[in-house]
Amino acid sequence: MEQELIPHLFRTEYAKIVSVLARHFGFEQIEMAEDIAGETFLTAMQSWPMNGTPPNPVAWLYSVAKNKAKNQIKRQMLYREKVEPGLVNITGSTFEHEIDLTAQNITDSLLQMMFAVCNPVIAPEGQIGLALRILCGFGIAEIADAFLTNKETINKRLFRAKEKLRQEKIKIEFPAVATIEQRLDNVLTTIYLLFNEGYYSVNNDQTIRTELCFEAIRLCTMLAENPNTDQPRVSALLSLMYFQASRLNARLDKNGGLVLYDEQDTALWDTDMIGKGGYFLNRASTGDQLSKYHLEAAIAYWGTQKTDSREKWETILQLYNRLLQIEYSPIAALNRTYALSKANGKTEAIIEAEKLKLTNNHFYYVLLGDLYSGIDNLRARSNLKIALSLAKTPTDRQIILKKLSG
Repeated sequence: MEQELIPHLFRTEYAKIVSVLARHFGFEQIEMAEDIAGETFLTAMQSWPMNGTPPNPVAWLYSVAKNKAKNQIKRQMLYREKVEPGLVNITGSTFEHEIDLTAQNITDSLLQMMFAVCNPVIAPEGQIGLALRILCGFGIAEIADAFLTNKETINKRLFRAKEKLRQEKIKIEFPAVATIEQRLDNVLTTIYLLFNEGYYSVNNDQTIRTELCFEAIRLCTMLAENPNTDQPRVSALLSLMYFQASRLNARLDKNGGLVLYDEQDTALWDTDMIGKGGYFLNRASTGDQLSKYHLEAAIAYWGTQKTDSREKWETILQLYNRLLQIEYSPIAALNRTYALSKANGKTEAIIEAEKLKLTNNHFYYVLLGDLYSGIDNLRARSNLKIALSLAKTPTDRQIILKKLSG
């Protein structure tokens, strides 16, 4: 049981413990907060298999984290008394106050930590990487894969980001109302990356990581529930994630293989989540701002409609056209071409697809393989073989092999 429970709790509780401790001690001691949180889970891994899982595992973790924090403070105070008796202890005053791991303080600490690490004094990639590390518990390798770089680069990037925040004496608190708008986009980008990593992971043998999807939804819900951050694009992102999450149960077969959209059992789609997606899409319609999340949420809404009519795909095509005008991405361009094939036929879609020339992307060759199928089967197989050579995960290779054998 501990083999599954502790990793799950790490994903859900690590960021909470780090955020509360860092807010308590100040960002200048973020590494200490991270060490205490890490040691707390290490203690659980050592204790629970021998002594049994405690009745309330989360409360146990919080209690251990508090005790470790107090012990760390005592060691610091003792060191300063013996080695540097004339120096004022920067942590002495914090020892007088109980570390608050109540639900409200956790929520406040997480929200404030989001904005602390998404501060414009550091580069955007540093902001996102730091938030993925601290708020989401991502490992260095996971962050490196998300940025398509290596672990050494990420380690240096995180170190520079932390140092800059310390030098600028950034506090873990809500920014002024005037600057929330500027910094909210990076917070949303981080949440978006987290959800995408869970929805389709290229970094793990487990293609779908449901806990990451729902962690992203939880973080975004916190923003939507706070009056300072309850913006239309927050609701739009929340809508998008609910629509996408509604199909999670249908995306894997009984053997754990990925099921493509056209082959999914629509009876497994979660109607409650679809309803929540609709609710937040309606909330997002206020104001005059149109973000990429609005358009992606609208596309995802149509993806939950079980009809396969030309009207559906024509609407999706127009939404992709607008999305690419706002923010171009190769994946959006590929998806637009798929929608074009459904709306106007494969021949027109082939012409558009070959203009993309995404020759390092296996999804590009999978799409070409599908488009040429029934029109030029030799070309279809040739493209699928190239896709197979470029595929990064066992799941992707399995899907391509299935197409080749079909």
